[in-house]
Amino acid sequence: MNIQMTDKELNALVSLLDDGDQEIKEHVRDKILSLGNQIIPFLENKWEGSFNPELQKEIEEIVHDMQLNLLKERLSNWKNSQERELLEGLWIVNTYLYPDLEFDQLNALMQQIYFDVWTNFKNELSVYDKIKLINNVLFNDLKFSANTKNFHSPANSMLKTVLETKKGNPISLCSVYLLVAKKLGLPVYGVNLPNLFVLTYQSGKFNFYINAFNKGLIFTKQDINNYLDHLKVDPKPEYYEPCENIEIIRRVIRNLIFSFEKIGDLDKSKEVNQLLKIVNQA
Repeated sequence: MNIQMTDKELNALVSLLDDGDQEIKEHVRDKILSLGNQIIPFLENKWEGSFNPELQKEIEEIVHDMQLNLLKERLSNWKNSQERELLEGLWIVNTYLYPDLEFDQLNALMQQIYFDVWTNFKNELSVYDKIKLINNVLFNDLKFSANTKNFHSPANSMLKTVLETKKGNPISLCSVYLLVAKKLGLPVYGVNLPNLFVLTYQSGKFNFYINAFNKGLIFTKQDINNYLDHLKVDPKPEYYEPCENIEIIRRVIRNLIFSFEKIGDLDKSKEVNQLLKIVNQA
């Protein structure tokens, strides 16, 4: 379709968003949505050039719907992919609050952290010394820490914010740790505990756990037993064993839903519930 023609058509369509007839407005919305995300820059220009708050609100809602549709499509593709790369999954979830965030931007932030650990890393170190070294760089040098003040903030589920502020919740801090450990070739995995996400190092005779929310504290299976006992929760195999990347993304999405509910933003919690349905599909 010719660009000039498209602009003409779009100008006509967008002007109808201000129509008093609700039926016409709905029809126009559907028509604009059907044109796809490539017209978002055009809509943003129209928003900037408008002095009509009603029209601006309509444009904002359409752009948001388009971005949400793109996110859902990406998440579905990620779920159906063989790799299910963790960083890619986290980036897709991040685009809910940061729709303009490019994967390369997030990857560059992660690469810098990995580089800071890697420059101190030596393969001849013992297993525990390798973990202590990661702990030292992440929690002492780079100052990553638990966000206990704003524990329920939606930002805690956004890797972008966590990498910039160096504060996060258990699963986001574990994700940073896990991405670094995997790149170093270490057998580190996520573990889904009730109310807490931790990591495990599993290789041969080495089998222990790491709490990234507590500066990389190393603990044992017995500590998990005590924790479950304290919660009055029956032990299940998944409380001790590595989980898949899709489980990590599922938990990040659940945390996000809970965060929005906690701050009373029920519209956003409903939208994020749609993302949970995508990852839960058989």
